Amino acid sequence: MLLGIDRLIRHDIPPGLLPRLTGGRLGMLTNDLALTSDLLRGRQAMAETGWRFTRLFGPEHGLSGRAREGELVADLSDPVTGVEVRSLYGDAVRPAASDLADLDVMLIDLPDVGARFYTYIWTMSHVLEACADAGVAVVVLDRPNPLGGRLERAEGPMLDEAAQSLVGRWSIPIRHGLTIGELARHWVRTRGIDVELEVVEVSGLRRDAAIGGGERTWMPPSPNLPSPTTALLYPGTCLAEGVNVSEGRSTAVPFRVIAAPFIDGERYAAAIAAADLAGIAAVPYGFTPLVRDHAGEPCEGVILHITDADALRPVHAGVRLLSLIEELHPGTLEERSLIPMPGESDWSPLEKLFGVRGAFAQITGGEWNDPARFAVPEWADAVAADLLYS
Repeated sequence: MLLGIDRLIRHDIPPGLLPRLTGGRLGMLTNDLALTSDLLRGRQAMAETGWRFTRLFGPEHGLSGRAREGELVADLSDPVTGVEVRSLYGDAVRPAASDLADLDVMLIDLPDVGARFYTYIWTMSHVLEACADAGVAVVVLDRPNPLGGRLERAEGPMLDEAAQSLVGRWSIPIRHGLTIGELARHWVRTRGIDVELEVVEVSGLRRDAAIGGGERTWMPPSPNLPSPTTALLYPGTCLAEGVNVSEGRSTAVPFRVIAAPFIDGERYAAAIAAADLAGIAAVPYGFTPLVRDHAGEPCEGVILHITDADALRPVHAGVRLLSLIEELHPGTLEERSLIPMPGESDWSPLEKLFGVRGAFAQITGGEWNDPARFAVPEWADAVAADLLYS
């Protein structure tokens, strides 16, 4: 299998595209975590083989990929190439017209996770729109979706677009099953984005490829996704960010744990077992988080293990993990609040993540306990024209 970045470096791309890239003024949206198959930083491998950039752009977590979640990132100079870097997670979330005026082509190479609320795809959406306005072509260097590409595994709910934020702008499922190249094609087609778009496909990729891609070559796409196991749980356990429990940030197992001072870990693990959630098992687990909710307080809860990645439906599991806390410890679960970023809706963090107004009351009230509610049968037809892999 060759990634889009691999094929570009090898000049294994459509013949008409190569001269435009080698002779054009290039921008690139990327970070240190976008590696080649040889485990080199993509832009570094490009620079070492003669490619030159006019300007780079960084998403959330910065070009280095080291900034904490939600931490605003400043512009800087790239230590690898010496090129200036514009942050798209700071004072602005999309490139200014002046940042694009001296570019011919924008390359996009980002290691997405496959969950709607992962911000990289929405940064890409802003870049697509900005490049359309500026007359700059876009070339997406595609990568596999680590959650797999089988669309029957897609899980909703679909986003209510009134929830507008950098964790969701347009209506797609939480687990969407597309690559970033396919998402770009879908949005250009359905959102009326008048940009010249090319996708350099992953050669040898199939929709039924193994989930996760393997521990040996896994590169965390952001600081708190250290393994394929974490990535597969993330579409569900990230919902815990919207309530007053710890999802394990600052521990070795972020997004694999759910805990709080008010949870009885033994009872919680037993309740999860009784709920018979497909593909997942829970073991009592305690820790003291260093950041966010309950920082410095001993917490009890569970650590999650994936027993069957194919059977697991992570969004349903994540919702059920929250509703079980309410069943065991009524009234202790509370919704978090957060000051929205400029241009975002005033919906709560949980509502933005889940994509549904009134999400907290619905989840704690058991309205989403049935896994059938997460089915999105219309999604496969909606994206059929945008798929690149069979």
